[in-house]
Amino acid sequence: MSQPKYLSALSVNENPETKHLKQETQDYFDECAKKLGFVPNVLLAYAYDESKLDHFMGFYNNLMLDDSGLTKLEREMIAVVVSSYNRCYYCIVAHGAAVRHMSKDPALGELLSMNYRAAQLSDRHRSMLDFSWKLSESPEKIIEADRQVLRDNGFNDQDIWDISAVASFYNMSNRMALAIDLMPNTDYHSKARG
Repeated sequence: MSQPKYLSALSVNENPETKHLKQETQDYFDECAKKLGFVPNVLLAYAYDESKLDHFMGFYNNLMLDDSGLTKLEREMIAVVVSSYNRCYYCIVAHGAAVRHMSKDPALGELLSMNYRAAQLSDRHRSMLDFSWKLSESPEKIIEADRQVLRDNGFNDQDIWDISAVASFYNMSNRMALAIDLMPNTDYHSKARG
């Protein structure tokens, strides 16, 4: 059985129109289509309200693409592990594909989504993902010792801020995707498989 054939369970997303979007957004969608071969469904879902789309894209681009002490792969790894905790199908599929692509490891995305603790990871990556999982599962239990483990594994305070911001963003975006039953683009399933 395959995934449902809709973008989301909401009527506002039934037939996503993008012609009403400003040229800058159209250009961004065109760039996505050129790079990925499609426009990610999460962008099409937000396209019904351009103001919300602008804020979502701005925050995503800042966290995931701008300069950081974290590599792009590390940020994608956080996205997958947080999405695994939340059981967010859309983000596990989409960011799992990004992890496979960036790491050149076709198994890593699945390992991170099923049980990141089973993956052979550096101490740096294990500490980053342990922190992200704890921030998702029991944020009120984060204490100085958790931040110190990150410092002991080479992260500075700006990096800890970025780990926290990426994990927090995916906790929010997972909940939105789950609330509207957002479906991933089917193209993600075959990306970077070997």
